[in-house]
Amino acid sequence: MKIAIIGYGKQGKSAYDYWRSGDNQLTVCDRDTTLQLPSDVQSQLGTGYLNNLDRFDLIVRSPGIHPNDIVTANSESVSSKVTTSTNEFFKVCPSKNIIGVTGTKGKGTTSTLITKILEAADKKVHLGGNIGIPPLDLLKDPINPDDWVVLELANFQLIDLNYSPHIAVCLMVVPEHLNWHPDMNEYVKAKQQLFAHQQPNDIAIYFADNDTSKQIASLGQGKKLPYFAEPGAIIKDDRININGQNICGADELLLLGKHNWQNACAAVTATWQVTQNVDAIRQVLTTFTGLNHRLEFVLELNGVKYYDDSFGTTPETAQVAIEAFKEPKVVILGGSDKGSSYNELAKTIVNNNVQTVVLIGDTAPAIKAALQQHGYTHFVEGGKNIQQIVETARSCATPGSIVLLSTACASFDMFKNYEDRGDQFKKAVQSLV
Repeated sequence: MKIAIIGYGKQGKSAYDYWRSGDNQLTVCDRDTTLQLPSDVQSQLGTGYLNNLDRFDLIVRSPGIHPNDIVTANSESVSSKVTTSTNEFFKVCPSKNIIGVTGTKGKGTTSTLITKILEAADKKVHLGGNIGIPPLDLLKDPINPDDWVVLELANFQLIDLNYSPHIAVCLMVVPEHLNWHPDMNEYVKAKQQLFAHQQPNDIAIYFADNDTSKQIASLGQGKKLPYFAEPGAIIKDDRININGQNICGADELLLLGKHNWQNACAAVTATWQVTQNVDAIRQVLTTFTGLNHRLEFVLELNGVKYYDDSFGTTPETAQVAIEAFKEPKVVILGGSDKGSSYNELAKTIVNNNVQTVVLIGDTAPAIKAALQQHGYTHFVEGGKNIQQIVETARSCATPGSIVLLSTACASFDMFKNYEDRGDQFKKAVQSLV
C-alpha cells in the first residue's frame, strides 16, 4: 500500500514506526526541507508537500496539518483517504476501556490525575495522546482487554475523529487556536467529535459551569454527567464530594489555584464510573503536585518566589494563574498571536495585586493597549531574550512577591514551543542564584 505521512513531528514519526512493516511504501510529506529521514522512505518536502496526494492509497495526517489544507491542495475526493494516528488507535486498540479528555486547558493535569487514581485502585493504565506519548506508540506496551487507556486529546486530533471513547470528558472551553480554526464554531465542532460517536452505554462528562463544555458534550448518545454539579463531583463545604462521599478538603490539594478544583472534580467524576475507591482517590488528590510548566515552583531568592506557568497560552489561563496567588505579583505576559482578546485579562490584572506586567513578544502592544484602556500603567518592556526578561522581572519584584511566567500567548515568536520557553525561564531563574 502506498502511504503518505503528512508532517514528520512526534506523531509523524510514530506513524512511520507503525506503518513501516509489510509491503507498505511510505512517503513523508513535510514543509521542512532539512528533515533527516529514514533511508527506507521517499519524501516530498518543501512548499509543495501537499500536492498530488491522490496517488496514495492512505494519507496519515499529523495533528498540526488542518484537513482543509489537504483538500485545498488536492480535491474533495482525497478526504476519503485521510486518517490519523488517533483514528487508527481507536480502530485497533485491544481495550475499549478508553477515557478521552479534552478542553482548552487542564487536559494534561486531569488526564494524569485520572491515570494515577486508577493505578492507585490497582488498574493497569496506559496514558498518552497529546500529553506526550503518541497513541500508536502506546501499542508498543501490550494493552490487554481489561486495561484502561487515558488519552489527552486536543482539537488538532479531534477535528476528524471517527470514534468516541467509552468515557469522554470536556473541561472548560474558551476561545483558542483561532489562528488554526477560521472561527470559534469550528473549534467547538472539533471538540464535539470526542462525544459524537458515543452509544447509550457510554458516558459524557462536562463542566457544569461552562455552557460551551455542555454544548460540546451534547452530541452523541452517551449518558450526560456534569461535574461541579451533582450527580458528579462537587465542592461542598470546601470539600470535594461525590454521591455523598467526602473525598478530601479542597485545601488539601497540592495543586495551586481554584481552577485545579475543577480538574480534580473532573478526574473524580470520571474515575468514579470505574471505581469508588475513596482511599485511592484521596491519596492521589492530596499528593499530586502537578505537571511541568503548570504553576511549577522554580525557586525562592531574596524573598521572591518564581513560578513557571509556560503551559498557559491563553488569556484565561493567565487569569486563573494570577488569581491563584494573593501575594503581590510581577507577571510576564506576551508572545505570538492566537487571535485572543486581552480585555478580561486586563480586568483581572487591575483587581489582583499585580505590581508590574513585563511585556514580551509580538503581542506586547495589544496587551499594553488593553491594560491602558483599564487604567493600568505599571508595565515595562521585558527584553529580547529570556535572560533579559528574567532580569527585568527580578528588578521589579520585592521581598514577598511572586514572579510569574504565565504569558497568555503562544511561544512561537521567541521560542520553539511552551516547553522550550518554560525550560529557558527556569534556567535563567536558576542562574540568578
